[in-house]
Amino acid sequence: MRRRRRGPGRERGTGLRSLAGQVFVLEALIALLVIVAAVAVTFHQARQDVLRDARLRSLAVAEAFAKAPGVEAALESAHPTAALQGRTEQVRRATGVDFIAVLGPDGVRYTDPEPALIGTKAAGDFSRAVEDGESYTETFRGAPHDAVRAVAPVEDAGGRTVGLVTSGIEVESISGVTRGRLLVLTASGAGALVLAVGGAALVSRRLRRQTHGLGPAEMTRMKEHHEAVLHAVREGVLIVGADRRLVLANDEARRLLGLPADAERRPVAELGLAPRTVELLESGREVTDEVLRAGGRLLAVSVRPTPAEGGAAGCVMTMRDSTELAAVSGRAEVARGRLELLYEAGMRIGTTLEVVRTAEELAEVAVPRFADFASVELLEPVLRGEEPPQDATLSRMRRTALSGVRAEGPLQPVGEEIRFHVPSTPMAQALATGHAVAQELAEAEGWRAQDPEGAARALAYGMRSLLTVPLLARGVVLGMANFWRTEASEPFGEEDLDFAEELAARAAVAVDNARRFTREHAMAVTLQRSLLPRVLPEQDAVEVAYRYLPAKAGVGGDWFDVIPLPGARVALVVGDVVGHGLHAAATMGRLRTAVHNFSTLDVPPDEILGHLDELAGRIDEEAEPAAGGDGRREESITGATCLYAIYDPASGRCVVASAGHPGPAVVGADGRVEFPPLSPGLPLGLGLGLGDVPFETTELLLPEGSKLVLFTDGLLEDHGRDLGAGLRLLRRTLERPDRSPEQTCADVLANLLSPTPRDDIALLVARARRLPADRIAEWEVARDPAAVSPVRNAAAAKLAEWGLEEPVFAVELILSELVTNAVRYGADPVRVRLLYDRTLVCEVSDGSSTSPHLRHATDTEEGGRGLYLVARYAERWGTRYGPRGKTIWAELRVGPGGGEGPGPVPDLDALEKLAW
Repeated sequence: MRRRRRGPGRERGTGLRSLAGQVFVLEALIALLVIVAAVAVTFHQARQDVLRDARLRSLAVAEAFAKAPGVEAALESAHPTAALQGRTEQVRRATGVDFIAVLGPDGVRYTDPEPALIGTKAAGDFSRAVEDGESYTETFRGAPHDAVRAVAPVEDAGGRTVGLVTSGIEVESISGVTRGRLLVLTASGAGALVLAVGGAALVSRRLRRQTHGLGPAEMTRMKEHHEAVLHAVREGVLIVGADRRLVLANDEARRLLGLPADAERRPVAELGLAPRTVELLESGREVTDEVLRAGGRLLAVSVRPTPAEGGAAGCVMTMRDSTELAAVSGRAEVARGRLELLYEAGMRIGTTLEVVRTAEELAEVAVPRFADFASVELLEPVLRGEEPPQDATLSRMRRTALSGVRAEGPLQPVGEEIRFHVPSTPMAQALATGHAVAQELAEAEGWRAQDPEGAARALAYGMRSLLTVPLLARGVVLGMANFWRTEASEPFGEEDLDFAEELAARAAVAVDNARRFTREHAMAVTLQRSLLPRVLPEQDAVEVAYRYLPAKAGVGGDWFDVIPLPGARVALVVGDVVGHGLHAAATMGRLRTAVHNFSTLDVPPDEILGHLDELAGRIDEEAEPAAGGDGRREESITGATCLYAIYDPASGRCVVASAGHPGPAVVGADGRVEFPPLSPGLPLGLGLGLGDVPFETTELLLPEGSKLVLFTDGLLEDHGRDLGAGLRLLRRTLERPDRSPEQTCADVLANLLSPTPRDDIALLVARARRLPADRIAEWEVARDPAAVSPVRNAAAAKLAEWGLEEPVFAVELILSELVTNAVRYGADPVRVRLLYDRTLVCEVSDGSSTSPHLRHATDTEEGGRGLYLVARYAERWGTRYGPRGKTIWAELRVGPGGGEGPGPVPDLDALEKLAW
């Protein structure tokens, strides 16, 4: 029977003579030896650990039982076995040892797990324990079982040994444990061996695939064959290593490039190649069919980087002589490249709405595929976002962008002013005609005359050709672009002019769009800042610091406010109008004005938001539809949010209500930060109105020194950060105590602000102050006309205590009128309160909701003048309604002129009989 002969490839791929087979056998043997050694060492160590554990556990049990209470007394009793047998068995089962036995000093067993052995003498020498009182362990071999045994003496109060305690673990138990571990180790070793052999097989298989199962001799023969083929082809091949040295050059490459015989292993920069060829070989970038000059030939060159792991890569350059095809294919290739460049320019120019960045993008697109250097000059008004001049001179521009194939260059840097005062320069001609102009620099006399020193530097650098094209948008000049080529490139030709004008036209539209956005952004910022508070009002309730930052992409409608309220209170407000631009800023101004107006009503925060919501709904209903009849409203403000808080320094209470706005953070004096839960409410302008009561208040107690932090969502949400992450970062930032509100604002922005915030940020930090208790005086008044005079006298005494002499008469007059009216027409309870802050505030509260009205009494009326007198003597007065009843307050100035009245007044007792 004839044997079937395998193919040569199969024999090479599976035989042990191949490199892959030898590597597999070697790796398998090494893995086997390592695993066997590891199993042996680990088993020996495990057995030692088990024996050591048995000794320690036996000794601990014996000593603990020997020293246990009652053991000594049991041994000296008449029946030790009856007293200790049950106890030793309980301890043995609880501790997990194999036996515990109590012996007499002569070694006779009192107890034992095997009752038959009780009364017999235990084998072994116990003199160390009996005579020396020493506890020890030993490996015992004998009847009834081989074991690791511990012996501990039981001593009486005089130190005499009255008995012994032995405990231990049988050798058979220890062997069972070690056998179990040996099985686990053997299984683990087998698994490791399988994995190692499998890994070796994978490595061998990969090596077999890469070497095709070849042995050393076969690989040598294949290398010789490859070299023969490499040198026989009619295409040049250069191989450059990662160190930029030539590794290999075939015969065709030597012929085309004129390489010396000893070119291998020399740096490519020392081979006498053209600069462009050296640059391609050293850069390692990928190039396909790029045409290079080599002597009198045109070479089509392709470069591919060679793969490298963890380091710099080399490259392979192939080249072929394409001198005859250059004239035919060159123009088609250039046209295709220009179309690709125009497409790329449309994608890359105008990605941002920034004038300077748009100019930079134009310069970057043109280099190096169209020019070696490119500069963009713009008019000063265009850079500021203003309309470009139409009738003014265009001979002065600002260099805005500069790009080149090398970092250094002879051209004026960015930021310098460029002048074109010589009419014959390419720049002046391009501006005059509105078309691109190209010129050889060696022949440009006007260009050299404009700046002789700069022209000399450019020519010495190697500048060869200049193409200038104006940037026109809507027929108006915005600036110009200048493209430069050096001696290493072809000069600009006629076909380049049309391409440059098309490229400039696209860039000019993007520059004009960026200019318009810059103007609108500046106007919006100006409007926004004019509508925000420039100086915060003076008040003593809180210490305030604030920050406002507009978004980079456009100003939004964020705002904040601090509004003093009667009774030394203050209102803190933050709000946010959805959207950006002039409309959002104007809407913010309308809402802020409305908040100020509604605050004069002195109503709770939920009612303030209700009024705002109703106003926003009316504004939306009255908005004109947008042009085009699609039903959209240009002036809609739906989506605005607002947080309104009123802080009372007399009580420390802060009442907060929200209309869809994030709640505040409360920072304690010790640095603890809390975000109190609020009813978020609905954004303003949803049409619910006051009747639906969509807003709820939350009452907070602010200890003195604590801070209330109000903010808009732009502070928390930003690129790659959601609201939850922003709150956690804000909490960590606010936790440091002992910081002023100003420092807190600075730290918050430093930690949470991104370089380009996508939304406006409004931040308001208010540190609570408390009105001192000795600046507050309160009285409860009975509803009896006779109670008016004592209250008036008590108020005068309190003013004297405060050192306020001038306003005494005015306060007595005001209290007489207000308290008399409350007693006559109000309801219980009637209370009087004086507050001494920046001003002196008189408050009279009663349980009635009837509001008094200011009117002018006729000559024949006996009453009706009381409230008129209050208004005349008080700086301000008003009515504040609470959950039950009302409070009429009057505010008086203190200091020079604070107590002066409008003229003679009647007797105070007579005034108590007047009514309004």
